[in-house]
Amino acid sequence: MRLLETTFWSAGGSRHAMAEELGFSKSKANALIAGLLEQGLLAEAGLQRSSGGRRPENLQLHADLGVLVGVDIGATSLGVAVLQPDLTVLAQHEEAADVRDGPAVVLARVRALMRELLGRCGRTARDVFGIGIGVPGPVNFEIGQLVNPPLMPAWDSFSIRDYLREDYAAPVFVDNDVNLMALGELWRLKRSLSNFLVIKIGTGVGCGIVCHGEVYRGAAGSAGDVGHICVDQEGPRCHCGNLGCVEAMAAGPAITRMAVQAAEAGESAVLAEVLRSQGRIEALDVGQASRAGDPAANAIVQRAGNLIGQMLASVVNFFNPSHVFIGGGITRIGPLFLAAVRQSVYQRSLALSTRHLEIQYTPLAAQGGLIGAGVLAMQQSLKARGIAP
Repeated sequence: MRLLETTFWSAGGSRHAMAEELGFSKSKANALIAGLLEQGLLAEAGLQRSSGGRRPENLQLHADLGVLVGVDIGATSLGVAVLQPDLTVLAQHEEAADVRDGPAVVLARVRALMRELLGRCGRTARDVFGIGIGVPGPVNFEIGQLVNPPLMPAWDSFSIRDYLREDYAAPVFVDNDVNLMALGELWRLKRSLSNFLVIKIGTGVGCGIVCHGEVYRGAAGSAGDVGHICVDQEGPRCHCGNLGCVEAMAAGPAITRMAVQAAEAGESAVLAEVLRSQGRIEALDVGQASRAGDPAANAIVQRAGNLIGQMLASVVNFFNPSHVFIGGGITRIGPLFLAAVRQSVYQRSLALSTRHLEIQYTPLAAQGGLIGAGVLAMQQSLKARGIAP
C-alpha cells in the first residue's frame, strides 16, 4: 500500500529507488512489486538511464486503474479535466460561470462537461476511478459539503456527492479550491517541501496550508480563510458583514472598483478609454495599463499588493513557511503586484521568518486547481478503496 502511494507521489521510479525510499529490503520490494504488477495496479513503463550496469525499469500506476475527473469551480469560472492516474491530462475544458446561479445550474453544466470529455477520450462513467472537486468556500471535508460559504450561500449544506452519485459509482471528494492548488503544488514538488502556503487571489482571497507535507484543513474545514483578515478598520464593508477585510480591499473586484473610480475622476486617460470602449474595467485591464506605465494603474496595483502583503506578513510570522506561491486570476496583472506583495511582507515580517522565505507566482498557474483535483481524486480514492493507507 505504501508502495502505491510512493509511486504516485514520486511519479514513478525504479525498484531500487522504491526500496530505498521506503526502507524495504531488495527482496521484500521485489516481492511486493511483483504482486502489484500481477494485480494490475502497477505497470512497467520503459527504462531509466543507466548509472552503470543494467538499466532499471521505471514503475508507474497502471493506466487500467481508470481515469480521474478533476473539477475546479471558481467564483466566475469552471474547469473540468479527465486525467490518467499519473495526472496526464487527456481532455479538459474551461469556461465562464457564476456560482451565484446555484448548485443546480452550475453542477448540471459540470455533469454535461464530464460526460462530453469522457466521450472525447473514449471512456464512460464506469471507467472513472475517482472524482475530485474544488469549490470557492469552506468545506467540511469529511462529508464533502460547503459550510456557510460567503460567496455562494445557495450552496450551504448542498451534497455535491449525492448529486453526482446518480451517474457515477466512483467516489467523489470535495475540498476548498485553494486546498486543491496546494495539493497540486505538493504533487509538482514531489513532496520535497514540507511547509508552504498557496495564496489564491481572484474574486476572493484564500490560503492553502501545507504543514509537515500534508494539507491542513483545520477543525471544521475553514483553515486558510485569510480573505477576511482585517487590514483597515475604516475600510469598506465586506460581503461577510465585517469592515476592512483584505478581500474587500485588494481582490479582483476591489481592483476594478479602484480603477473605475480613477477613470471617472480623470486620473487615468488609459483606464477612462477602457471604461468608455468596454463599459467596464477588469483587473487584467489594470495590469495592462500598469505595464504600459500608467501612473494611476501602477498606484492601484501597488496598493492591492501592499494590502495582500500586510495580511500575508501576519500569516508568515505565525506559520513560518519556506515558500509562498501566489495563484488565481490576479497573477495576470503582472510583476508589479508580486513586487509590492514581497516588499510589504519583508517590511512587516520578523527577520527570522523571512530569512529564507521565497515568494513567487505558482508555476502551475491556471492548471493548479485541475491538477490538484486530480491529486485529491487519486489520493483519496486509493484510501477509500483500501488500496493505500
